[in-house]
Amino acid sequence: MRKLVLFDIDGTLVLTGGAGLRAMNRALEEVFGHANGLDGIALAGRTDWAILSDAVRRIGRSLDGALLADLEHRYVTNLADEIQHPGSGRKEVLPGIREILDELEGRDDVFLGLVTGNFEAGAKVKLGYFDLWRYFTCGAFGGDAADRNALVPFALERARACGLPDISDEDILVVGDTPHDVTCAHAAGAVAVGVATGSSPVEDLEAAGAQHVFKDLGDTAAFLRLLEPSA
Repeated sequence: MRKLVLFDIDGTLVLTGGAGLRAMNRALEEVFGHANGLDGIALAGRTDWAILSDAVRRIGRSLDGALLADLEHRYVTNLADEIQHPGSGRKEVLPGIREILDELEGRDDVFLGLVTGNFEAGAKVKLGYFDLWRYFTCGAFGGDAADRNALVPFALERARACGLPDISDEDILVVGDTPHDVTCAHAAGAVAVGVATGSSPVEDLEAAGAQHVFKDLGDTAAFLRLLEPSA
């Protein structure tokens, strides 16, 4: 039986040294003239759409389609610049990720995908910088829905269009670093795999109900055992 493994990006696959935050703040400032437009707005585990909606609502505007498209374009343009700078904090591929992706890419019983709050073009910038975009043929992104809990069905539909046969919900694994990722998995009946390499500790991921929780994915063999038929 094949399994669909869907990875989150920020805090799960990579850390970008705050490039996304800087790029989105720049986009908001370009449009509205206010610096640090994301101050006080929850970011971790949420979609770019939802984050921008909160930022725009706070200044008394509504996020219609034209404004969303404009902010997305500005954000992605700025992100392509910001990702080139050292930034602040960690900027790296997280432990075990390259090894896991190399292993899974060569297996015919696993289909790799993304389920991320990033806009698709932003995801491509972030993962392309670290040479990880090439592993993923499809996924669900922050432009598909504002509500992260709606994303897994998009990813499943696209995986099927790319050749994945019908699979049961329990053969879908969602790997992420926040309780939002866990909830997103459970909303689709998928298995939630928490990894505490982002903003949430192991205890928070366990409390959210993740079926499997790792401090990080440096023990690649332990992660790969989740894909065995009895796991």
